[in-house]
Amino acid sequence: MNTHTCSYYADSIADMPDYPQLRESIECDVCVVGAGFSGLSSALHLSEKGYNVVVLEASKVGFGATGRNGGQIVNSYSRDVDVIESRYNKHTSSALCNMIFEGGDIIRDIIKRYNVECDFKAGAIFAALNGKQLKGLEEQKANWERFGHNELELMDAHQVAQATGSNSYVGAMLDMRGGHIHPLKLALGEARAISSLGGRIFEQSKVTKLDKGKQPVVHTEFGQVKAKFVVMAGNAYLGGIEPKISNKAIPCGTQIVATEPLSEQQLETILPSNYCVEDCNYLLDYFRLTADKRLLFGGGVVYGARDPQNVEALIRPKMEKVFPQLAGVKVDYAWTGNFLLTYSRMPQFGAYEDNFYYLQGYSGHGVTCSHLAGKLLSEKLSGYSERFDAFASLKHYSFPGGRHFQIPLTALGAAYYNLRDKLAV
Repeated sequence: MNTHTCSYYADSIADMPDYPQLRESIECDVCVVGAGFSGLSSALHLSEKGYNVVVLEASKVGFGATGRNGGQIVNSYSRDVDVIESRYNKHTSSALCNMIFEGGDIIRDIIKRYNVECDFKAGAIFAALNGKQLKGLEEQKANWERFGHNELELMDAHQVAQATGSNSYVGAMLDMRGGHIHPLKLALGEARAISSLGGRIFEQSKVTKLDKGKQPVVHTEFGQVKAKFVVMAGNAYLGGIEPKISNKAIPCGTQIVATEPLSEQQLETILPSNYCVEDCNYLLDYFRLTADKRLLFGGGVVYGARDPQNVEALIRPKMEKVFPQLAGVKVDYAWTGNFLLTYSRMPQFGAYEDNFYYLQGYSGHGVTCSHLAGKLLSEKLSGYSERFDAFASLKHYSFPGGRHFQIPLTALGAAYYNLRDKLAV
């Protein structure tokens, strides 16, 4: 039986719920493949609109990136306003930019309406390591304010040091519409909400075959689902069940550690603000405190989603560079998880066969954007297509190098940008 990876998140939930395995033939309006945030948001928003929804999960609710990520509510997409406005026409860019803060709003609304206890804390810091990055944050603040975000504050080196406890940064931008959560608790809360609305969730129910046509059938090992619509929401964990979409992005791994609970003395200089932080590097580091006062620190990318042999050995030097006062601190948990990277770094939403939809490729911004994706999908199936279609109009490019060389070429490109970060050019 597939269970959650050995992470702080999974270990901190005392009573992990179990959903049944599909062992019969059933029918529904919409069959959602994948019980991560994309699938859960889709199922929840559709259930709220009265659709009969079935969710199929190969492992456990929140098994993939949803239950393993840094837990940070980060606004916008992996490409921000400046790139979007330079890359797409005015109509498309305006539509995309007008949605860049909505994912976080959706999360806060779900937490409030369904009383989801997931350790939510407002406040996110984007930290600059050099003057070039700080100038970029000034431009980002101005761009975000153009689209109605007025809860932003620039911080100088002294202010960011006071907020983080680290002297690594020359300045920062504080976003009070950002924040952090326990992502697995949020996923499980969303699953409960779906069930309360009549939606059905099945775990240990890996999809083995898809029958397309006017009446799609989704097959698992022991059952099947007849549906009017199918939503493919497996992201980096979808596998090869549908090559039409899985060949348009590559899975990548990121690593996270969680320390032992910190002492009151340590907490005086480790994130006294309790904001979450990410730096502005291409291969960025991110960190925050958990509800029980552990430092959760993540960073780095493994292209092709290979699991490193020693996650702690990769992350500890980064953590101790930011917080030298934690040299030698005990690490209680170390894990890895996969996200799906697109060539454009923009998410991929679309449809094929008229009744098969897909949501994927958040490129590191999945916590918020996946929640937006589910809402847009529910709008699309309900006859309001404009916002979903703005994303669906984006071209999906394959990575250069073909099947054998796309991963090493992508890693080479990342190394180039990482060098530019270090040289501040």
